[in-house]
Amino acid sequence: MNTPTPAKLLEQLTQMQRMERGKLCVMRQGPDGPYYNLQCREQGKTVSRYVPRDQVEAVAEHIANHRKFMAVVEEYTEHVIEQTRRERLEGSKKKTLPPPSSCAHSGQNGHRFRDQSGQFVGA
Repeated sequence: MNTPTPAKLLEQLTQMQRMERGKLCVMRQGPDGPYYNLQCREQGKTVSRYVPRDQVEAVAEHIANHRKFMAVVEEYTEHVIEQTRRERLEGSKKKTLPPPSSCAHSGQNGHRFRDQSGQFVGA
């Protein structure tokens, strides 16, 4: 599967210049057709705004742009999270324990060490 790169996703985001949150709803039918409003949540409250008939198509496109924007942001987020985890995993694989000490004396706590021939020395 050919997934877009993070740079391509960011480019897609910059192409979306007009957005609107919410959904377009028919308020009622009039003699010349439906009357619309835009419903959305702002600061925890549902807000409704009248949409003139000649703007319905544009508002519907702006809503679609917002949904696309959010989908692209989610995809970009997944890319960045995967990269972050991969780098963190690679970083932890690079960290290895130091080789055992080859000094020929006992530590302060009585531990024994191997000398260069592999024999234990010390307390």
